[in-house]
Amino acid sequence: MSVFTTAESPFKSDSTSSNKCGVTLMNNQVGKVIAEVMATKPGVTILPLPSMIRVDAIHRMDFDYAELSEALGEEEGFFDAAALEENMSTHYGRMIHEDDRTIMFANPEDAAAYLGFDLTASR
Repeated sequence: MSVFTTAESPFKSDSTSSNKCGVTLMNNQVGKVIAEVMATKPGVTILPLPSMIRVDAIHRMDFDYAELSEALGEEEGFFDAAALEENMSTHYGRMIHEDDRTIMFANPEDAAAYLGFDLTASR
């Protein structure tokens, strides 16, 4: 009698932290410039696809508005949270918008610590 086994599914559920965060950008002129700037950051990987660009990072990544304005050939203050949101279709991780940057955190505990938010449950 033969015994058959089923191969482990590559799509199985895994609830462990990936320690990653990321965004999906439109594959347009602005999205390409954002991706080029972010590609210079440590721990950031870029995956260009036909209609979008994946920007993924380990632990944290910062979208510095002044740096992005300069890369786009614009005056400081041109690029802001609205411009990022306009070119981003989705994200994963915790996002914090500040006046001069948007920060993505992989873990909610890191974002809470950055904000000084106490995650301890209270009654």
